[in-house]
Amino acid sequence: MRIAIDTGGTFTDCVYFHEGQLQVLKIFSTPSDPGQAVLEALRRIKAQGAVVVRHGTTVGTNAMLERKGARVAFVTTAGFEDTIAIGRQARAKLYDWFQPAADCLAPADLRFGIEERVSAEGDLLCAADPDSIAQLAERICASGAEAVAISLLFSFANPVNEQAISEALQRLGIPVSISHRVLPEFREYERASTVVANAYLSRIVGGYIDKLVANVDREFNGRIDVMQSSGGTITARVAAEEPVRTMLSGPAGGVMGAYQLARLAGFDRIIGFDMGGTSTDVCLVDAVRGGPQLTSEAILSGVPISIPMLEIHSAGAGGGSLARFDAGGLLRVGPESAGASPGPICFGRGEQVTVTDANLVLGRLDPGSFLGGVVHLDRERAVAYMEKQRQSIASVEEFAAGIVRLVETSMEKAIRVISVERGYDPRDFTLVAFGGGGPLHACSLAHALRIPRVLVPALPGALSAVGILLADAVRDFSRTVMLRAGADLDGVFGELEERGYAEFRAEQLDGIALRSVDLRYLGQGYELNVPFREDYLSAFHDLHRQHYGFAREEHEVEIVNVRIRMISASESFDPARKTVCDGDGSQAIRARQCVYFNGKVYDTPIYDRQALRPGDSFFGPAIVTEYSSATIVPPGDRLRTDALDNLIIEVH
Repeated sequence: MRIAIDTGGTFTDCVYFHEGQLQVLKIFSTPSDPGQAVLEALRRIKAQGAVVVRHGTTVGTNAMLERKGARVAFVTTAGFEDTIAIGRQARAKLYDWFQPAADCLAPADLRFGIEERVSAEGDLLCAADPDSIAQLAERICASGAEAVAISLLFSFANPVNEQAISEALQRLGIPVSISHRVLPEFREYERASTVVANAYLSRIVGGYIDKLVANVDREFNGRIDVMQSSGGTITARVAAEEPVRTMLSGPAGGVMGAYQLARLAGFDRIIGFDMGGTSTDVCLVDAVRGGPQLTSEAILSGVPISIPMLEIHSAGAGGGSLARFDAGGLLRVGPESAGASPGPICFGRGEQVTVTDANLVLGRLDPGSFLGGVVHLDRERAVAYMEKQRQSIASVEEFAAGIVRLVETSMEKAIRVISVERGYDPRDFTLVAFGGGGPLHACSLAHALRIPRVLVPALPGALSAVGILLADAVRDFSRTVMLRAGADLDGVFGELEERGYAEFRAEQLDGIALRSVDLRYLGQGYELNVPFREDYLSAFHDLHRQHYGFAREEHEVEIVNVRIRMISASESFDPARKTVCDGDGSQAIRARQCVYFNGKVYDTPIYDRQALRPGDSFFGPAIVTEYSSATIVPPGDRLRTDALDNLIIEVH
């Protein structure tokens, strides 16, 4: 039995196959111990047999955001101890002289240098002395460090000194992260930053995964795989050793779920819009140009992370985002969130106004059908607290409308970052809305950005878990080579593939190896990744032209990194297509209620999504409710249901 469980800030989503159909269960998250929600979900669905749990986790992300990781000792070549704090010259706010320096995960008293040197070509110039290594181990032991990150100069070219040092430090009994294993690539700052982040997360993430694995094995005789940021799963062992690969675990599942279900519906160019309880994650996927895009230049919580991950942009705007008035009396929304505890006011415990409360007051949520009626939304309580907190705003409804406008502005800005600012026209794409709150706001965003249609796939409130369930097993391997185009790469690729196939065999997986290279014009400081085929040079010129508007085909090209992506394909998912007939959806109307749209009140029908039939079509205003979400159709927009039970809304 294969089960996907995605732990979010407010809800934990569980998705699994039952009699060939996708089933979903949502329960409240347990922030103090996320694993308890995972176990509770497995108990509720009565998991049995050879259970394989695919897990999307926010433990690493939260530890980084809240700065609750381990005390990390940073070991590098003598004289370069402070490179991890100095970083790059680039600043987010170039002219803000009062901008504070980013926090360094390895404090000054935990940075250690050792005499050793390897040349840029990989020649061993100075071996690490055994006595110096022993002294280093003693100093780290006395420092109170809880984890160690080792990143020596040019160790990607020759790891012999790193291997000697790591072997000695392993005896300290604390996690040791080694750069030639985690990220054997050039750029010493980004490599060191990634390895330090891995060590920073190793104790909390490793401990969480080890405990969860033991509990699942004991109670359900099952195993755990973990979703990684690059869009594929890894074993629990790898996730515990390299937790930096799980930083975007849940959002990556959402990207893969949106991509796969949109392609089944016939849409190859999409903008994914995932609104959850605490944040909104957006991505752009152009299947015509290769599908989900990877990047090795992400910055998460101010820390450069250079392992491959999907290009996802996040904003602190979710259903639980808190509304408040600042010192100047201006209304603000987010990034702070009510989370699962105490949650929104309408859940019965919270006392601060959230986006969910605003949507309920505006009539955009059906109090009686939320999560299938398991959770009743208390509108009167939300109105009472909002009345106390609205200050000079004329009415509670205007207060709520202002909250919704602000949160939608934040989400619109996030979508512009991954589309307009990167040369893509949103009008050429379909907005795929998911997450508990995505379908509530999707049409408003589509109007603002002139996106022609919105796709709300089946199970939108748990699409991240669906993506995790359908994801392939993936491992990424790389090495910096610095060779001129045309050089023989078979030896390097062969070594990486040998390692990849060996790891897959150990995990009892069959798979294929996909080759790619990072290229740049000689003298440039940035690279582009292209598949390694006979025409890889022409592909690079075309990609450079697409990204930057020009290409220099007469210039010499440099091969910077070689990459291998090992893929073990998951079971295919091809849901049955239903017969499409003309209908108006009237059989699905369950109630009517007053809903505010642009300051006007509309008598609005509430449709039960489960009762809609393929081919049903109607104009808004309308609310379509279901177990995990609700879809808002503004006045004038037209909704239709396709053969896969997707909701497709044409925006007018």
